Amino acid sequence: MAIAAISTVVEWYDFTLYLYFVTVLARVFYGGGERSLALALAGFAIAYLMRPLGALVLGVYGDRHGRRRAMMVSMAVMTLAMALTACLPTRAVAGPLAGWLLLALRCVMAFAVGGEYTGVVAYLVEGAVPGRRGLVASLASAASEVGALVAAAVSAATVLWFSPAALETWGWRVPFAIGAGLAGMIWVGRSRMAESPEFLAHEAQGDLAAHPLGRAAGAERAGVLRGFGISALGSISYYVGISYVPAFLVATGAMGEGAALGLSTLAALMVIAVTPIAGALSDRYGRRPLLIGIAIAAAVMPTLLFPVMAHGGIMLALGGALVLAAIGGAWSAVAASATAEQFSSRVRLSGLALGATSATALFGGVSPWLAHVSIALTGGAWAPGAMIAAVAAAVVPILWMMPETAPRFVEPL
Repeated sequence: MAIAAISTVVEWYDFTLYLYFVTVLARVFYGGGERSLALALAGFAIAYLMRPLGALVLGVYGDRHGRRRAMMVSMAVMTLAMALTACLPTRAVAGPLAGWLLLALRCVMAFAVGGEYTGVVAYLVEGAVPGRRGLVASLASAASEVGALVAAAVSAATVLWFSPAALETWGWRVPFAIGAGLAGMIWVGRSRMAESPEFLAHEAQGDLAAHPLGRAAGAERAGVLRGFGISALGSISYYVGISYVPAFLVATGAMGEGAALGLSTLAALMVIAVTPIAGALSDRYGRRPLLIGIAIAAAVMPTLLFPVMAHGGIMLALGGALVLAAIGGAWSAVAASATAEQFSSRVRLSGLALGATSATALFGGVSPWLAHVSIALTGGAWAPGAMIAAVAAAVVPILWMMPETAPRFVEPL
């Protein structure tokens, strides 16, 4: 269970690492300049769209052949993708082909990552003591933030250690090689894990779903829709309410880049602190009341906090960022178990792929850009918060009609 819980470190290590090194990669693979940066960021967005496909393929595989096997495949592909990235020829050696090779590996990485989080959450939910599912599943969310912090530390150390010339020549390869090594170690750990007890029970009874994707989209489509709504708010509250905040504060002149990055570290620590608390509370009081309460907070507070952060000074900016991080972290913690519990164990990975991962693709990758555009169109610092509020308001009725799924209150599916 511990190996599964920390596995999402690799996913967010890679995600954060690419964004921290995007300016270096733009020079190394696309030649430098504003157009090159745009190409590097566009490649990130294009690859992001591969996540739903990876979730579907690995989800069906995991429902048919086991959670452990699906997680082994995803981590093996992630290890290979990061190792090959560290070995790529640069534009100076291979010309434009270098940029295309980088994009291809980003797509492979995104494909593997698509099935990673859902597989981990399903494994944790099915292997945990029923009364501790919320807490155990929330650890996957906390581990994601740990991965982001590790990437930030490795990125900073690499930039400080190498001269600018050495960084562009070969130093940029080091963080990706470290990521490949980390992923390889987790793959070895996963090879020693036992299979999910719920999957083994279905396998022994011979009643595994022959067409899990079809059953999830048909007989269990209500769970898909609820999972989509839950993950939609989780994605936009994270990508706009946490990831976008440093860029927002710099763009509005609230603080400099150094202070904004420091604030993002504090926000990550807030998420790590809040996550297990929210997960444990959902075990005690239920998923539904906590999700409704957090959704109401998300519908009200972000629209108020963004203008305060922009114009209220550094301390209010810090306070606002920490409140937004607490909302996003608490939501992700409860959502981890709540989305998995929407489905029977026979189709759990396929259902999560259809609902949760597709929502992440739609409401995650492009939402920071949309937040930036919304400010330009409206002229108001409140606009990013209104985006979160709109999704939260749409999700509250879904939560209100959602049955409770915590084992303390109802028998698991």
